[in-house]
Amino acid sequence: MDTGISADLQNAKQTSYASFLKNNFRDYGMLVSLIAIMLLFQVLTGGTLLKPLNLTNLVLQNSYIVIMALGMLLVIVAGHIDLSVGSVVGFIGALAAVMMVHFGIHFIPTTIVCLLAGAAIGASQGYFVAFFRIPSFIVTLAGMLVFKGLTLALLGGQSVGPFPPAFQKLSSGFIPDFFDGESLRITSLLIGVVTAIAIVYFSTRNRAKQQAHAVETAPFGLFVLKNAILCTIVIYFSYLLATYKGLPNVLIIMSALIALYAFVTNRTTIGRRIYALGGNEKAAKLSGIKTERLTFLTFVNMGVLAALAGLIFAARLNTATPKAGLSFELDVIAACFIGGASASGGVGKVTGAVIGAFVMGVMNNGMSILGIGIDYQQVIKGLVLLAAVFLDVYNKKK
Repeated sequence: MDTGISADLQNAKQTSYASFLKNNFRDYGMLVSLIAIMLLFQVLTGGTLLKPLNLTNLVLQNSYIVIMALGMLLVIVAGHIDLSVGSVVGFIGALAAVMMVHFGIHFIPTTIVCLLAGAAIGASQGYFVAFFRIPSFIVTLAGMLVFKGLTLALLGGQSVGPFPPAFQKLSSGFIPDFFDGESLRITSLLIGVVTAIAIVYFSTRNRAKQQAHAVETAPFGLFVLKNAILCTIVIYFSYLLATYKGLPNVLIIMSALIALYAFVTNRTTIGRRIYALGGNEKAAKLSGIKTERLTFLTFVNMGVLAALAGLIFAARLNTATPKAGLSFELDVIAACFIGGASASGGVGKVTGAVIGAFVMGVMNNGMSILGIGIDYQQVIKGLVLLAAVFLDVYNKKK
């Protein structure tokens, strides 16, 4: 009798695991995919991928893609697209170069002006999309052409630089080590440990709230395994970076933005309304949501983040070039779709977009180390994007 009950309980437990994994395939599938891709390239590159120097370069190379992916996610969730972000990156970098190099303006007021310019660009495009109902594809395609032209006009067709050393630290600087570690940046390692503890704390608190409200939660074993893997990754990566120069400044900025946007999308009214807007605009409007204003704000937000990415990219290159930002919009959009965002709107998570951005980044970096030409890199990335969207459509049909 006891054996039969035990078997039934075991079967129910297995069913709950299988059911939860099936319902949350996007979240866990993408995390597993990222880890698998990193391990694959770690083996293929003979351990070069995760060397501290290359890991630092990986963060610096993908920081602006991750930052823009946060804004693009909200635009896609709202049911739109923004093709102009790459051109905006180039334009903002050119504007910063003209202000700092040609006119000698301090980098702080320059940064403020550039962020306001990004907001204005987003507002101008969002206004046509939200209030004139012009498709975002057309509006932002026009914006892409306009800001490519303005970048060329600002720079006169030539590269402008270098930037002041203080501004360069936005992208190439590292947080100071208060313990004066020589071979190991202790401050950076401690930040990694504190971050891991914070992940466990907030995950546990969130799980308790979900259980209190009878919301589906991950089985306890899976919950523990997921947090153990995340904490191990965070601490190990922090250790690797700490053995080089420590945590880059841009990583701190990127992490703060990820936490902020995860909070906004999961915990705030405006976040829930954006998902409602993308899921069914008519229903959202009938429920009292000001859909036009919300659409407008998502584009303003995208403009600000594109401007920030433009400043970071310019600081990393230490110069503004007419070709800056070329094809960035493709990597950003691909990151969102690979991370689980739906092309039809209403679906997508911040963590998914970030994982998608790093999938693209690791692939770019790994293939470059292996000496694979840019032609085949584009082919492989295109196939990965197509596969991600195919899985999204296939899962919906099921």
